[in-house]
Amino acid sequence: MRVRKITLREIHLRLLSPFETSFGRQDLRRILLVEAEACGAIGWGECTAGETPFYSYETVETAWHILRDHLWPIVRRREIGSAAEVWDLLAPVRGHNMAKAALETALWDAEAQSKGIALAKLLGGTREEIPCGVSIGIQPSLAELVAKVERELAAGYQRIKIKIKPGHDIEPVRALRERFPQIRLMADANSAYRLEDAPLLQRLDEYYLMMMEQPLGWDDIFSHAQLQRQIATPICLDECIHDAEQARAAIECGACRIINIKLGRAGGHTGARRMHDVCREKSIPVWCGGMLESGIGRAHNVAMSSLENFSLPGDVSASRRYWDEDIIEPEVEVSREGSIRVPSAPGIGYAPRRDRIESLTRHREVLE
Repeated sequence: MRVRKITLREIHLRLLSPFETSFGRQDLRRILLVEAEACGAIGWGECTAGETPFYSYETVETAWHILRDHLWPIVRRREIGSAAEVWDLLAPVRGHNMAKAALETALWDAEAQSKGIALAKLLGGTREEIPCGVSIGIQPSLAELVAKVERELAAGYQRIKIKIKPGHDIEPVRALRERFPQIRLMADANSAYRLEDAPLLQRLDEYYLMMMEQPLGWDDIFSHAQLQRQIATPICLDECIHDAEQARAAIECGACRIINIKLGRAGGHTGARRMHDVCREKSIPVWCGGMLESGIGRAHNVAMSSLENFSLPGDVSASRRYWDEDIIEPEVEVSREGSIRVPSAPGIGYAPRRDRIESLTRHREVLE
């Protein structure tokens, strides 16, 4: 594999409705896409870095800089055996996993296309369809939250995740559990609490949540281990886990019972597979987290979720939940049973809509 050229694009996509977390409220996504020419094919990847350094220190601007000035010089003119080698090749650049993932996933797509097989198969996936959940941002009122959950359940989603933050936690969980006593329900705090809040978080135990996601500091595995010993609800780690070694450390010290794997946070498919394998060895279930991706990032999430240990419904939902019109065809669709069929076509299995992508592009740079 020789990488001939990469093209960086920033596109702007407006969400159908604002999405609010403990970080703030968002109604527009600035998305960095990577188009890579390699193996006689064109592969596509997506950088999940946000507009602000709140979820992660990476932003669209930092990722663009890292891709152009540091990652591209490493891979240009170099003969690479396969996309699986790119993770280790980029290791001299510390961190910046979201920038790395954008390039690495594009090369996985190109390699799968050149071999004429689905990306899911190239990754070693075994599932023909994946179970889907949905992530619901903080709503203006409990009535609106309940109504939104009703709509998502009617659409077939198998698991409901709601965002919580201090002052907006017990009441929404109680309201949903009273209205929907049997549903799979979880809460995501995005690091909004401190260990001193353990008595408050203990109160959530009575609502039989599937899990509580990342309640404490984004880099604090130790405090999560202390909290897990004080609550019955399984803790799921997200922001804390950037590689397989951190996953192993968190599991062995008892900081979590579930791990959310995100391609951007893991640095791409190779890092995600290594994280997946550690969790499988330790009998820790995993699921795929979402970052308000366009169809390209969503397609990569579908492929990753076909791996064996992705046993819990993830945040991979239909394109139409977020966008009036996506940038791929066909768009990602969820069945009435709450699942997505894993594509069998070569590569990511969805065709990027170049006309749509070009119309949304605000900035482009070609590196060759």
